[in-house]
Amino acid sequence: MGVSEHGRTHRLDLIDPTLREWECTVLHSSPEDGIVLDRSAFYPGGGGQPPDHGTLLWQGTQTRIVGTRKGDDLYLLPAEGDPLPPVGTAVTGAVEDARRTMLMRTHSGLHVLCGVVFRDFGALVTGGNMEPGEARMDFNLPEVPPDFKAKLEELVNTEVTADRAVAVKVLPRTEALALPDIIRTQSNLIPADEQEIRIVDIVGLDVQADGGTHVASTRAIGRVQVVKVESKGKANRRVRVRIAD
Repeated sequence: MGVSEHGRTHRLDLIDPTLREWECTVLHSSPEDGIVLDRSAFYPGGGGQPPDHGTLLWQGTQTRIVGTRKGDDLYLLPAEGDPLPPVGTAVTGAVEDARRTMLMRTHSGLHVLCGVVFRDFGALVTGGNMEPGEARMDFNLPEVPPDFKAKLEELVNTEVTADRAVAVKVLPRTEALALPDIIRTQSNLIPADEQEIRIVDIVGLDVQADGGTHVASTRAIGRVQVVKVESKGKANRRVRVRIAD
């Protein structure tokens, strides 16, 4: 299975993260485990990025999608009480644009943050999480200078305004793992059986394995505000950020 396939679903979200509406067919539909499409642009969640929300439109009816579940197939989870399209139904899928776009901006902002901290402070990521417009990232940073918060915000936004391209490619596992510093987390989170690895390159700043959706260039992120820096144990610092227009 390649990175653009999950079970029977062809993942349009990884081919074109700007796609918001598409035509598809229902392959599976049940109230117990959800809906499976032959083609889907819904990001299913992973790597700290939450799943998309949106709708399926079919025969004059709307089904709201409020989450996903990964299993042998990619299951879309309908809102409670919404009707389910039968197997074989042609439907129009639509991703909620505002949520997805903000998640893309937030995710790319975290990669800039990660690249700056790795480049200037030599620290790896120990954890993280994001919601639309807000995120946290933990680093193995035993010591930080007194002006770390303000300096970090300045360094990150310098890279944002540099308008660096964000390039995505898929490489065979051996070729990807041969790239220097491709794993930016303290633990290698890539499954052992994954034979293709998706690489996100903020050109000139940060290259790492990643499975999420991103903007095309750093200027599209907006301003990154470093809201707070907290100590989380002897050797860890938690950086909380907010994305602003």
